[in-house]
Amino acid sequence: MTEYAIDIVNATKRYAEHTAVRDLTLRVPSGSVYGLLGPNGAGKTTTIRMILNIIAPDSGAIHIFGRPSNDRAITERLGYLPEERGLYRKMQVRRVLKFLAELKGVSGSEADRRIDEWLERLSLKTPEKDWGLSKIDELSRGMQQKVQFIGTLLHDPDLVILDEPFSGLDPINAQALKDTVVDLKKRGKTVIFSTHLMDNAERLCDSVCIIARGEKVLDGAITDVKEEHGQRNIALAIEGGDLQKVAAILSDHSLVKRVDDSNRFFEIEMADGSDPQMLLRRIVGSGASVQRFEMIQPSLHQIFLEKVGATAVEEGLTGNG
Repeated sequence: MTEYAIDIVNATKRYAEHTAVRDLTLRVPSGSVYGLLGPNGAGKTTTIRMILNIIAPDSGAIHIFGRPSNDRAITERLGYLPEERGLYRKMQVRRVLKFLAELKGVSGSEADRRIDEWLERLSLKTPEKDWGLSKIDELSRGMQQKVQFIGTLLHDPDLVILDEPFSGLDPINAQALKDTVVDLKKRGKTVIFSTHLMDNAERLCDSVCIIARGEKVLDGAITDVKEEHGQRNIALAIEGGDLQKVAAILSDHSLVKRVDDSNRFFEIEMADGSDPQMLLRRIVGSGASVQRFEMIQPSLHQIFLEKVGATAVEEGLTGNG
């Protein structure tokens, strides 16, 4: 297996006057979990479609496992879960999955075996109920997403590409998806997924690339990205006290450069030259009970806000990837 599952060099894609992706270069290591991050409208889905050769870049080159992305032999090694979910709603689950497997060259008997295995694994087949015998439109939205996920994996692809896979999933189904991604990596597969949910990326990914307005603003291993952004962050959790007094302390720019306020939990970036102990003393002096005060690396969420900027995030919320 080649060192890189995906190697993109200076890829650009334009639509009329709009440049969706501009001069993008990135490498996805084989056997890793890789996050393609950015606000809606950043260019994530366009990048994925170029990788899959659904659309061609206007310039630049894309290689998958060392071969051009338009090499038809490569497509058999890919599994793709699009952001826009779509299944034949009046068909039985097992028939839909068998159809998808056979499209990828899996024999009928082998497809049946794999379908059984995946239905059981994702709790769609239990001693009480075999949802595989139901029609698609009889399933909940979460179950339908599981079925489409199974269809992505039935041919045992080496590279799995998931476009916003956690969108709309409840915590139980999201956990099932996370467990499967971890297992795929253990089996030597490469998983790349796009998301604007930083917590999922931080927990799952080995490496990430952040895209904003069609351009790469950061990429690398999670550990390297965090180390590069310093050690001047504090996790603060409080109980009781006057929240207005705490807010006034955290607004003191001689102490605090930036704060992510989640009501009673705060991620704080200290101002240059400021003393964390002074901050702690002032918060205790406000009457708040400090449950946690810890020097930490910045979260991926905080790095994302710093690199992309709140304005870009707000602009992207109404766009498409």
